[in-house]
Amino acid sequence: MSTSRFVRLWFTPLLIVYVLLRGVGVQGQQRGGTPQTDKVQPVNSGSNPYRVIRDWAQLNLEGRPWGGSNGVAIDRDGKTVWATDRCSPGTTPGCLGTKANPVHHFDESGKEIRSFGGRMFVWPHGIHVDRDGNVWVTDARAPSADDLKKFSGEQNNGSVVVKFSSEGKVLMTLGTPGVRGNPPDALTDPTDIVTDPRNGDVYVAESHTDVTDPNLIGRISVFDRTGKFLRAIGHAGTGPGEFRTPHALEFDSQGRLVVADRHNHRIQILTKDGKFVREYDNFSRTSGLVIDKNDVIYTSDSESNEKVHSGWQRGIRVGSLKDGKVTTFVPPHKADRLPEGAMGEGIALDAAGNLYTAEATLMGVTKYIKK
Repeated sequence: MSTSRFVRLWFTPLLIVYVLLRGVGVQGQQRGGTPQTDKVQPVNSGSNPYRVIRDWAQLNLEGRPWGGSNGVAIDRDGKTVWATDRCSPGTTPGCLGTKANPVHHFDESGKEIRSFGGRMFVWPHGIHVDRDGNVWVTDARAPSADDLKKFSGEQNNGSVVVKFSSEGKVLMTLGTPGVRGNPPDALTDPTDIVTDPRNGDVYVAESHTDVTDPNLIGRISVFDRTGKFLRAIGHAGTGPGEFRTPHALEFDSQGRLVVADRHNHRIQILTKDGKFVREYDNFSRTSGLVIDKNDVIYTSDSESNEKVHSGWQRGIRVGSLKDGKVTTFVPPHKADRLPEGAMGEGIALDAAGNLYTAEATLMGVTKYIKK
């Protein structure tokens, strides 16, 4: 029996279980949006200039199936691809109790070049490659008391940002591993990270916690390139400059911070100091975003359905930051037991114009080749 056939036979039952659990989880989510975004007509159409390649990236070094993937980024060479996975198919236990490496680097064909990060993470999430080629990864969970009963010795992992060299050497850790809290000493379930290409400042999006929590954290914590805490931007809420699950961060050509404010169903544009500039509501419930040099924004919506964002489909929406108009819509993948389809969370754009999404539900990395 071939390795690929063995993996499919072994992994398919897990995938079915995960999809069922995922469906229950999504149905249990609180409806999102704001009074402003509720007025927006759904945008579910547009040109689609891409050919889709599912299961593009292969974990050939460890020879294991993918766990759910949330983060994907392009190397500074413009063509090779980095991605995270959370080691197991379901939301939990993530990478707890495993030696699997959750940080992966792939060549242009999707073959794995290297992997690292084993025994360091609970729930690897966002990934970012800085101007020097260093790789930053967020860990969006810390072990719960129940987790620690099952996985002893894991109390010093989780809820941090780790900076690696491209070879996997740890260069810096932001936050205290295993501790959820406030900077400078701790972080709360960080979802994504981006560095300022001009001065190296580090912007960390928090948090991935339940939006019904009365103590919900919704902020962006800023550090200098040495790890010194500078300031916090925003807080939990639905107003301008407030966040509920800030899930992805990028800078545009003007040096403004662009935030996927996922649970509020909007993209927010801020100054580096956190001053609100504008919001765009045509890109739906955005999980991931990437911006090209012409300020074209590419967004991925992995969660919309009738329960949480009525009338909107999952998919990739592409438009301009100059006017907020969507010109391209890439529909979701067809998936058994998911009538609304599936779409990746993280999204990346290579130098040739190809897109990549990190698949939380269907696992792995999908490539979208520009026709």
